[in-house]
Amino acid sequence: MNCDKKLTASELVLTPEGNLYHINLSDKDLSENIILVGDPSRVQNVASFFDKRIHSSSNREMVSCKGFFKGKEVTVLSTGMGVDNIDIVVTELDACANINLKTREINPVHRTLNIIRLGTCGSLQKNISVNEYIASKYVIGIDGIMYFYKNKEGVLNKEIADDFIQQMNWDKSLPRPYAVECSNNLMDRVAFDMHKGITITAPGFYGPQGRNIRLDLADNTINDRLKDFSYNNIKTTNYEMETSSLYALGKNLGHNVLTICTVIANREKGEFSEDYHPAINRLIETVLNRL
Repeated sequence: MNCDKKLTASELVLTPEGNLYHINLSDKDLSENIILVGDPSRVQNVASFFDKRIHSSSNREMVSCKGFFKGKEVTVLSTGMGVDNIDIVVTELDACANINLKTREINPVHRTLNIIRLGTCGSLQKNISVNEYIASKYVIGIDGIMYFYKNKEGVLNKEIADDFIQQMNWDKSLPRPYAVECSNNLMDRVAFDMHKGITITAPGFYGPQGRNIRLDLADNTINDRLKDFSYNNIKTTNYEMETSSLYALGKNLGHNVLTICTVIANREKGEFSEDYHPAINRLIETVLNRL
C-alpha cells in the first residue's frame, strides 16, 4: 500500500480518544506478542498469569489487558467468535502497529507482531482426545472471506486448496476453499510437542460443521470425507471458526501467526469434555513460558 495514502474517517474509524473503534486500543497499548482468545472472560485467565498489569480496556466482546510475564510485555485480547470478528481484530491490530493514528498515514517502517490464537475446537480424528492440543500447521478456510482481498503472492497455498477441492469433490455452490500455512518460527518455538495438522475453518458452528439439529444438511457426508483428507501425509485434525482469516490476513499484513486449540469435542467418538478449563489454563501457561 502507498505509504503516502491518508485514510479517511470512514475507512479508519477511531474513538473520540483516538483509539481503534472496535478493539479500543492504540499503539501504546500494543505489545510485540499478542494472545487472542475468543471468550472475553478468558482474558482474565491469561492476565492472571501476569506479574504486572499495566493497561486494560473493553468494548463489546473485545476485552484486552496488557501486562508483563517474566519481564516480557504481552497483550491479550478477546475476539468473540467467527472469521468476521477476526477480520476486524487483525485489521485493527495491524493499524495500531503500522498506522499513525493522528495523521492517518501508514508508517514508513513496518512493525511485525507475533499473534497466537488460543482457542477451542472439535477433533476430526479418533486418536486426538478431548483436552489435548492441536497446533494448526495449515488451515483450509471454507468461509470465503479472503476473496474480498487482494492477496500477496505466496500467502495462499493453491496446491493444497486444489487438492482439497478435488479430493472432497467440493460443491461449486459453496465458497471456494483457500489454504494458508502458519508461521513456522512460532510453531517451532511454541508448539513443537503438540499435535499438528490441517485445521478446517467453518463460517458457523452447526450446519457448516456438519451438525444436524432441526434443519437437514445439504451434504451429510462432509465430515466423513474431511477426516480422510491429507496433504503430504498431514491429515485434517480439527474444526473451528477463526484460523483461516487470522492466517490469511495476518500473513498478508506481514505478521507471524499461529493457532493452538484445546480439543473440547471429538466428532468421531461423539465425546465432549466434561471440564476443559484446566486444560486451557495449562495451555495458557505453556505458551506464555515459551514466548
